[in-house]
Order: sequence, then structure tokens, then C-alpha cells
Amino acid sequence: MTEMKLRTTVLHYPRLDTVLMIEDKIKNSGNYLSRTELWKKLPKKIMYQTFKVAVDYLIDSNKVILTKDDKLLWVFAGSSTSRKLIRKSVPVHA
Repeated sequence: MTEMKLRTTVLHYPRLDTVLMIEDKIKNSGNYLSRTELWKKLPKKIMYQTFKVAVDYLIDSNKVILTKDDKLLWVFAGSSTSRKLIRKSVPVHA
């Protein structure tokens, strides 16, 4: 059974370049960042609500996971072998 998320009305949906900017920042970050830390470190300022929609998309598409302490971690892998390994592995808790 999938958990349904209650969403408020979205004022601004993120553009593709915004989602790619967020992806890049998460992938290239030297350490795990919380949502607020990541939002503050983005090179281009965006509305926090728009940012949250983009991060929720990355989590829902299994590119990013949240650790136990609510830090964002990039986990997306391109090859089928690495995707299989990730599915079978134990989640990382930083």
C-alpha cells in the first residue's frame, strides 16, 4: 500500500533547468545537506515551495533518499546492475 501525500496548491512548478540545478548540487555536494541547507546553497534563488516540489519529485523518482536525520543523499545510478545492487542494499544512515 502506497502512502498518499497531502499536497497544497502549487503556485509554481519547477522548470527543468531548476530540477537539474538541484540534482547537480546534491550530486556534487561534499557532505549530506538538509533541505533548507541545500536551498540556501543553490546558485540561483527560487521560491521554497517550488524547491520542495522539485525535491519531492527527486525523492519520488528514487534519485534521492532522505537519511534518518533528514539529510538528502543522491542514490540514482544509471546501469541496471547498480540499480539492482541499490535495491538489495541496506539504506545508508548518515
